[in-house]
Amino acid sequence: MSRVSKTAGCAIAFVFAVGVAHASEVTPPADIAKAGKITYCAEFGNPPLGFYDENQVLGGLDVDIGTEIGKRMGVKVEWKETAFSAIIPALLAKQCDAILSQLFDKPQRREVVDFTNYMYSSQSLLVPKGNPKNVKGLEDLSGLKAAVDNGTTIQSLLEEQNKKFKEAGKPEVAVTVFPKDSDARQALQIGQVDVYGTTLETAAFFLQKAGHIFDIGGEPFAKIKTGIATRKGEADMHDAVQKAFESMKADGTYKKLLAKWGLEGDAIE
Repeated sequence: MSRVSKTAGCAIAFVFAVGVAHASEVTPPADIAKAGKITYCAEFGNPPLGFYDENQVLGGLDVDIGTEIGKRMGVKVEWKETAFSAIIPALLAKQCDAILSQLFDKPQRREVVDFTNYMYSSQSLLVPKGNPKNVKGLEDLSGLKAAVDNGTTIQSLLEEQNKKFKEAGKPEVAVTVFPKDSDARQALQIGQVDVYGTTLETAAFFLQKAGHIFDIGGEPFAKIKTGIATRKGEADMHDAVQKAFESMKADGTYKKLLAKWGLEGDAIE
């Protein structure tokens, strides 16, 4: 969910070359086959799903899965970096063929897109080392300062929590919304906020990488399926993505990729 301060119409395309297979395992839709590529809308900056490492090399589970799907369709892969808050509009505007960016499968989203679910995700609260505010869950955030990425589920959950605080006559949590997930995390690191709301996967990544700086406040919550989104009603595209993913599960590639990124616990059957 790392985002860029751009509208969907100003998204930047990045080509991640994977080569064309000699014979596709999955028949791609006619337009994908003609173009010779599949284009994904994604936001980078949410390790270990999609991010640039210290050498500015793009990687992560989402990137690996998207690349493998393209390989099985016999086409190249292109990534179009798009602000998360604009990612569904970008897909609907046909700026890409699918979304692969830790997009949660929610009923309201299913009204406009179809999902191929590929993992589970949960929410988490990253706090300073030692958890000085003793944060164990959303209910402990009254009067505190929180940072989130724009358009994310944790932003919505904090808005709902603030309604509960208001009804109970308690101080609300002061939520600062950032255009990039990395900016929200930086706000916690430099002490501007008390907590950074993100996914469990990203929180765990930074706890492992910078455990001397961060802790996780409480248990993960709001577990949900995460999927690859295609435009609703485009059965050929949805079916091709679904078949490619199912073949990855069948031959063990899916489990290997989860293990590569330490996400075995998020496996979906």
